[in-house]
Amino acid sequence: MTKRSVIVGMSGGVDSSVAALLLKQQGWQVTGLFMKNWEDDDDEEYCSSRQDLIDAVSVCDVLGIDLEVVNFSAEYKERVFAEFLREYQAGRTPNPDVLCNAEIKFKAFLDHAIKLGADRIATGHYAQVRHFLGDWQLLKGEDGLKDQSYFLHRLNQQQLEKTLFPIGHLYKREVRKLAEEAGLHNFSKKDSTGICFIGERPFREFLGRYLAGQPGEIRTLEEDRVIGQHEGLIHHTIGQRKGLHIGGLKGNADEAGDHEAWYVAAKDMERNVLLVVQGHDHPALLRDHLVAQNLSWVSGRLPHTHWVYTAKTRYRQPTAACEIDAVDAERCEIAFAAPQWAVTPGQSVVVYESTVCLGGGVIV
Repeated sequence: MTKRSVIVGMSGGVDSSVAALLLKQQGWQVTGLFMKNWEDDDDEEYCSSRQDLIDAVSVCDVLGIDLEVVNFSAEYKERVFAEFLREYQAGRTPNPDVLCNAEIKFKAFLDHAIKLGADRIATGHYAQVRHFLGDWQLLKGEDGLKDQSYFLHRLNQQQLEKTLFPIGHLYKREVRKLAEEAGLHNFSKKDSTGICFIGERPFREFLGRYLAGQPGEIRTLEEDRVIGQHEGLIHHTIGQRKGLHIGGLKGNADEAGDHEAWYVAAKDMERNVLLVVQGHDHPALLRDHLVAQNLSWVSGRLPHTHWVYTAKTRYRQPTAACEIDAVDAERCEIAFAAPQWAVTPGQSVVVYESTVCLGGGVIV
C-alpha cells in the first residue's frame, strides 16, 4: 500500500519541526519545504532566513526526510507586499501575515505541493481542522496563548481539505518537549516575532524605504489644538502611545489630566493631521460597532445575523461577545456587547462560534 504523502512547510522553528516529526510517526511520507518569501535587503543584521534554512536542514537530517527550497519572493511581492504598501498609503494599518497565509502559504505553496503529487500540506500553526456535517471547519488551537486561527481565517474549503495542523492539539511546552526528546537542536529556539518579511529591523526605517512620509501637525481631537508634529501618518496607528514625542505619562493621573498619556485617536488624511486624545480609556478610543469589507467566510456561506458570536479585532486580545447586524457579499456590520479599544482600519475582525473560526474581513 502506498503511503500518503505530505509536504510540510519548514520554517526552521520548533513548531514546524515537530509537525514533521509527528506526521512521520503517524506513517506519512513526509517531505520538507523551506519557503523564501523575501529578498530585498536580505542581510545578516536583521533577516534570519539563512539561519532558519540551516536549522531546517538540520532537523530534516535528524528526521531522515528530504528538504526542498522554493523561492516565492516574486509572488510575495506582488500579492502581499504591494497590498501592504497600498494600505499604509491609504492611512490604514494592514495585517500582512493574514494575507501571506491566504496568498502564499496556502495558495502558492499548496499549488506547488499538488503539482508535486502530494496528498496534503502541513504547517506548524496552532490551529485545528475537522470535517463536520459536510464542512471543513477551522478550529482554535488548544493552546489559547498560541492560537493562530486569527491569521488563518481567510482559508476556504478547498484549502482546509488539503491542510494538516499536526500540533494544533498541543501546548507550546509540549511541542518543545517532543522536540527535545527527538534530539532536535532547535527545541529551545526563540519564537520569531514581528511581521514575517521585516524580521527584527526597525519598522519606521523599513517603511520609509518604500513610502515617503509627509510631515504634518498633531492636533487634539476635541479642541483641534496643535500640540506637536508628526513625520508622516503612515508611521502611526490607532491606539498608539509611544513615539508621539508630545509628553504625557503612561497610565491615569489623578486630577492632573495634563499628565495623562496621549494616544492616537484618528487620522485626518485630507489635512494630513494626526488627532490625539489623553487617557487610555478616552471615549474616542472605544467602539461598540464596526464595518468590515473584503470578507472571507470559511464555509463559503454568509453567517447568520443577530446570533451571538464572539470576535476579535486584533490578534493579541481576547474574543468579545458580539452579533452581526447586517451581512452581504461585500460588507458586514458587527455590534459588540461591550466597547472595544482601538478598533483599527486595515486590521482584521475575525468571528467565532465557540471554538470554530467562521472567517472575517478587513475593518473599514
